[in-house]
Amino acid sequence: MKILLIVVGKTDMKWLIEGIGQYVERISHFSQFDIEVIPDIRNTRSMDAQMQKVREGEQILKLLQPSDDIWLLDDKGLEMTSPEMARWLQKRMAQSTKRLVFIIGGPYGFSSDVYDRVPGRISLSRMTFSHQMVRLIFVEQLYRSFAILNNLPYHHE
Repeated sequence: MKILLIVVGKTDMKWLIEGIGQYVERISHFSQFDIEVIPDIRNTRSMDAQMQKVREGEQILKLLQPSDDIWLLDDKGLEMTSPEMARWLQKRMAQSTKRLVFIIGGPYGFSSDVYDRVPGRISLSRMTFSHQMVRLIFVEQLYRSFAILNNLPYHHE
């Protein structure tokens, strides 16, 4: 199974880049994992938040394939513990999912077109995190899921 994480805008904090890189390397021992960065929308000063979400959404939708199993990282999504996420991931691997896609939106979230195309939503917390911080938290939790499934000492009950 291939796993793709789509993110809007580049990560510009060095410590986040380094942390994300460490977990991407760890995840690669268990699955093919890629991050696709949608470039920041230019000239956002002349557009409102809704228009920015629409433009970002157009770019997101271009990257999706009909057979993808797609999940938005969204504060209104399914909440899971780490062991529950591991079992959730294991279920997808058992279903022979070809490509599992996760999407982290920009600072204003997702357009209605993206919500209409992608019914699956996962919440990492009821708290709000910056869209750049969510990237690190998500890849850590994805690695933790693989560690749980492979009985590694990384996760403690």
